[in-house]
Amino acid sequence: MSRAADKQPFWKTTPFSKMTSSEWESLCDGCGKCCLTKLRDADTNQVLFTNIACKQLDLRSCQCKDYKNRKSIVPDCVQLSPRNIGRIDWLPETCAYKLVHRGQDLPWWHPLISGDPRTVHQAGISVRKKAISETKAGEPEDHIVDWIS
Repeated sequence: MSRAADKQPFWKTTPFSKMTSSEWESLCDGCGKCCLTKLRDADTNQVLFTNIACKQLDLRSCQCKDYKNRKSIVPDCVQLSPRNIGRIDWLPETCAYKLVHRGQDLPWWHPLISGDPRTVHQAGISVRKKAISETKAGEPEDHIVDWIS
């Protein structure tokens, strides 16, 4: 077996706190689920996802329209970081940050595995063709969905 075949990918060998910003950002699979409005049930503390996307989410690409300036445009946008990733309980089960934090493998459709950013859409994981912009939505309670995993 060659040395190249023995080499583990960075997300299996590098702690979050030691990743470069490029490595950290590449963990995002581009699904757009973290950009959906979430509700928390006051009685059960359960997180409920809606199909309402942040106005900054491009519903075709599932990317932020202005990622660099997102916090100034949407002040309550949560920026994932190595320091807060373990405390955020609303990330979907498919989120690479959550998977890597738990020591799990990335799925076949993740761009770091497939080599193609389109596989997240082809696999039906992204919010493409499932979400609506917050500018067109009514009450969030009317938009709760169960297709988020």
